[in-house]
Amino acid sequence: MFNLIGRNLTFSVFKTTSFHRLFPRLSSSSPAATSDNSFAVSYLIDSCGFPPDKAISASKYLKFKTPDRADSVIAFFKDQGFTETQISYMVRKFPLALACHPEKNLLPKFEFLNSIGLSDSDIIKLFTARPSFLSRSLKHHVEPTVSFLRNLFQSNDRLLIAIRRCALIWNSNFKADVIPNMQILCDVGVPRLQMLNLLTYYPRDFLVTTDQFKKAVDDVVEMGFDPLISSFMVAVHAVRSMSKSTWEKKMETYENWGLSKTEILLAFRINPWCMKASKEKIDKVMDFVVNEMGFETTVIVKNPGIISMSLEKRVIPRCLVYKYCLDNGLMNDKNSCGFGWWLQCSEEKFIKRLERYEKEAPGVLNFYLENLGHADRR
Repeated sequence: MFNLIGRNLTFSVFKTTSFHRLFPRLSSSSPAATSDNSFAVSYLIDSCGFPPDKAISASKYLKFKTPDRADSVIAFFKDQGFTETQISYMVRKFPLALACHPEKNLLPKFEFLNSIGLSDSDIIKLFTARPSFLSRSLKHHVEPTVSFLRNLFQSNDRLLIAIRRCALIWNSNFKADVIPNMQILCDVGVPRLQMLNLLTYYPRDFLVTTDQFKKAVDDVVEMGFDPLISSFMVAVHAVRSMSKSTWEKKMETYENWGLSKTEILLAFRINPWCMKASKEKIDKVMDFVVNEMGFETTVIVKNPGIISMSLEKRVIPRCLVYKYCLDNGLMNDKNSCGFGWWLQCSEEKFIKRLERYEKEAPGVLNFYLENLGHADRR
């Protein structure tokens, strides 16, 4: 399926463009060019906030003796809504931005990106994150990249989400990375929609070699995940998002609370997000649930989603009102309203449950709202 996509598209768009080919008269790395370019050095220091050593280094690739072009570039960025800090950052990361022609090189890119649905703030974030994108050809790179991605996602909405979430998407070789990695998922039986969900929200996960990606997929399969279930892709994301040492440290953190490796992997299969939380977050949630609430650690194995919830906005206030309701005899049938439901249900359903309890124990809703407002001060 994905091989057909790869064969039918031209991938020359993903070849890196040479800066010296783009700006032949403005580029030079010779010592003479550096010594003769004191104006550029001064300009980079005074107008762009460069440290002297960085200005000297950058001036090797910029040869100008008047501020006109550089001033017009900076004025263009200001007109587009960039802050002075953002402009300084972009120029320091990509000095050749000052060699661009605002109307010929920059404005058409902004207009095109606007036309596909990106807002001005989206575009500012994109260029700030990847200043080198300013050098990309609109005709030979930007437009073909968008066409490729739209064909891959089969949805402009998905395309926009992916672009907003990962500026690196413009610099990647999709022929070498994404398509083969999607094929790996296809080979183990992952439905196409689930692949696209991961690619949409976590495109960075695919931007690795096939060996790295296959290792993550094989690990998830070995852990017992079903490729047909959405948690499979969440698990791939979790494994891909951290190094082996980070994974082992998080395992050790759970073990320090008395959980066995088998129990930790069971929790991971139930809700892979429990391994995405930081070691500090794991410790804080476990400390509250075990030491303050008095629950057994196995409650986390059965309800691992608790780890990824906000401690201040959900875990603490709901746990406290849960204990309040138990102490006041409001939950006789614990099976119908267990601890997992208590934390995972929507706020609307939760409030309705407390309103029902209000008849038997006036003040329960107010107790919850007070703790909701004060949990972050604990």
